[in-house]
Amino acid sequence: MSFFTHLECSKCGESASPTELLNLCPCGFPLLARYDLAGVARALKKTDLLDRPSHMWRYCELMPVADKQEIVTLGEGFTPLIRLDRLGRAYSTPGLIIKDEAVNPTGSFKARGLSAAVTMAKKLGATKLAIPTAGNAGGALAAYGAQAGLEVFIYMPRDTPTANRVEAEFCGAHVTLVDGLINDAGMMIADRKEREGWFDVSTLKEPYRIEGKKTMGYEIAEQLGWKLPQVIFYPTGGGTGLIGMWKAFQEMEEMGWIGSERPRMVSVQSEGCAPIVRAFEQGLEEAPAWENAATFASGIRVPKAIGDFLILRAVRESGGTAVAVSERDIFEAIREVGCREGVFLCPEGAACWAAFKQLQARSWIKPDDQVIIYNTGAGHKYIDSLLTFERRWISESISPPNSRSTQAQ
Repeated sequence: MSFFTHLECSKCGESASPTELLNLCPCGFPLLARYDLAGVARALKKTDLLDRPSHMWRYCELMPVADKQEIVTLGEGFTPLIRLDRLGRAYSTPGLIIKDEAVNPTGSFKARGLSAAVTMAKKLGATKLAIPTAGNAGGALAAYGAQAGLEVFIYMPRDTPTANRVEAEFCGAHVTLVDGLINDAGMMIADRKEREGWFDVSTLKEPYRIEGKKTMGYEIAEQLGWKLPQVIFYPTGGGTGLIGMWKAFQEMEEMGWIGSERPRMVSVQSEGCAPIVRAFEQGLEEAPAWENAATFASGIRVPKAIGDFLILRAVRESGGTAVAVSERDIFEAIREVGCREGVFLCPEGAACWAAFKQLQARSWIKPDDQVIIYNTGAGHKYIDSLLTFERRWISESISPPNSRSTQAQ
């Protein structure tokens, strides 16, 4: 079923055993799963996928699990592409498409990574899992941990959207609210995990969340007839999905499924937390931590990403860019896409729409470009955050955006 061969350090290149429960390489950097891609190419043809179930495990040869009975799944993946016809006409970009991750079982793209991570953690002997989260990853871990029969411990900032906390609690997780950011939550887990017997499934601190996320790259290739789009907008916190897609594109090329052309990858962040954007603009290979991070798009409120060098490498190799957008632009984007296309974006997905508008206005986007915008979660999970943000505008005597005035003319 699987052609998984070994783990490889993303920095030093050393190999590691695929049969051990591991976090980082001894050098302190993320481990990546590697496959016998020549073997996959001989055993699997693209047409073989046509009769497979519509979830992410359809790409089983390129996933790390040998026995399908071991997979912990709720039916995640193979999310729809939604063509934005009205907005495409309004912004002279008819090839506008949203990849809508909101329809995943736990309401966000985090279901993909946590399905893979929990599957492998259980297979390799973990009994207690712990995660720091900005929200959606915690809910996903709680759900997949429950499905696997494993105990789950979640540390999340106190101002995490209520829906994420309630989801985690009602799926049986032990939830601790933290006065701080996701990095502070991560330090608390690091301090306790050894004595508590927890396996840490933080972003890129174990090797398999990225394998679930990379399936987004396989899916858009398959859904677009094995032709990649010209541009991908991706909201970047920890950046696992962007790194994962870049990994998927390389795997597909090595198997002969696609050519060497790549989408221009756009890393999107908030002006209140933009370490990747700053590092990209300054020509740095790593992104120093962002001080006093603040944005209501909680999924991209990540001051320091452990995979920053991989994100920056992918963006630069693709000929892409990194864009920061304002809080007001994020809010207005939610209204605009909702009013024009009926898609209720999460704030992180809305940040991508705001970034598209920036680049389209600068003619960085060409009229004939096919553009994928990732909506990474359900807008419904952020109702309290949206209402709080709107009330703040009113209290500051700033007119909240009117649904009519924010629409493209």
